[in-house]
Amino acid sequence: MAADLSRRIVAEAFGTAMLVATVVGSGIMADRLTDDVAVSLLGNTLPTGAILVVLITILGPISGAHFNPAVTLVFALRREIDATAALAYVIAQIVGGVAGTLLAHAMFELPLLQISQTVRTGNGQWIAELVAAFGLVFTILAGLRFRSDAIPWLVGLYITAAYWFTASTSFANPAVAIARAVSNTFAGIRPIDLPGFVVAELLGALLAMALAGWLLTEPKPIRQMRAAK
Repeated sequence: MAADLSRRIVAEAFGTAMLVATVVGSGIMADRLTDDVAVSLLGNTLPTGAILVVLITILGPISGAHFNPAVTLVFALRREIDATAALAYVIAQIVGGVAGTLLAHAMFELPLLQISQTVRTGNGQWIAELVAAFGLVFTILAGLRFRSDAIPWLVGLYITAAYWFTASTSFANPAVAIARAVSNTFAGIRPIDLPGFVVAELLGALLAMALAGWLLTEPKPIRQMRAAK
């Protein structure tokens, strides 16, 4: 069991690192290639959606491919992962996320240690993060209920869409938000703005869990319903 948990933790750290390296690295590349912010955002969006499909497909069988403390919290509350493993997952996700940022900086020969100056705050941003995390978690739970084989594509496509319909460009992930705070690049967020994002993301995840718990419940057979009456 110990070895199994260690593999799961490494998978979570590795997956989150690759996800963040893609988010930050593609943002840097896009920003260097064009002065058009819309084109830069598109150049940031497509690689992020694509890497999620890849990472969830290859690492899902090992750890469940959470890569996100909000997702891990929901599964812990649903008792699908124990508290010790959940805490280990969250630590691995945060450490992996920061490592992914440092890796992106190294690849583009930027200073490894940075503090973002990008302002991302206000009611609109917080509502957007609540919506982004809500949609992500609900997509995962509904996917597990109806099409578990399609979850990599469902999540990748959802995040691709959410980049564009949310005002915050859909962080939807506390570990990713923390990692992006140490990158003063296209994908960055000021550390002072982190608490609002993290609270909104966790709240969105909990709301999604509550709705899914009711909406996705398997209907009782008619005979059982009559017997209950």
